[in-house]
Amino acid sequence: MHVAIIGGTGVDRLPGVTLEEQVIDTPYGPVMIHRAGGSPHPLVYLNRHGPQAQTPPHKINFRANLKALQMMGVERILATNAVGSINPNLPPGSLVALDDYLDFTAGRRFTFYDGGESGHAYTEMNDPYCPELRRRLLAMASEFELELHPRGTYVCTNGPRFETPAEIRMFARLGGEVVGMTGVPEAALAKELGMHYAAVAYSINWAAGLEEGIRIVREGIPELLARLLALFIRTLQSLEPMGCSCASAVHMIQPPQEEGGAYRG
Repeated sequence: MHVAIIGGTGVDRLPGVTLEEQVIDTPYGPVMIHRAGGSPHPLVYLNRHGPQAQTPPHKINFRANLKALQMMGVERILATNAVGSINPNLPPGSLVALDDYLDFTAGRRFTFYDGGESGHAYTEMNDPYCPELRRRLLAMASEFELELHPRGTYVCTNGPRFETPAEIRMFARLGGEVVGMTGVPEAALAKELGMHYAAVAYSINWAAGLEEGIRIVREGIPELLARLLALFIRTLQSLEPMGCSCASAVHMIQPPQEEGGAYRG
């Protein structure tokens, strides 16, 4: 079994880990991944924005990314999300172990099950993020001198523009606490593939309307991310059997048709 880290803005390497590039050809397109050896679970790193982080949020091929990880044998994923803070108790520099999300994206390919050859299924999202991975992250965070807020609702917008002050006020009334552009449909696609997926958001700015303009905070963020990624690696490499229902969240109505001996979905 492989394990994986998905990074985005501000994450271009894993501290102390030697990685080797590899291109995985998936039914949805090629994906560049980076792999490292290790025991007991080999580690895979994927930047969701692609090589040199050139792909903007609204053009990310989420289905190819997740399918590539599945084809590598990945079952457990930890992800980072750069966000803006909506909740005044989560200033820039805060870390949040996400436990729910609101989806305000449009036009994204958000499922492997499009009907017909792709199959037809419904997926439970009672726990959008794996509760076992979240619990273990929270239990070990203090070892890495990290204050990890135990819950938070992520609002996903399409990007690449930032949100308006009126949108942020609406999100706050709906219970949104941080806002980003890449967490959806990534979490749902991982669930469709039976993967254990959890994400930690790190705030780099106040959301629109909470201060004058959008000011990206960079001071201290690289050091914060280095400790967070070290926590991710420790969490993934020390896992016991999972006691959650992530692997059984899909209710299959019609299985995908096989292609080349393997399901497309």
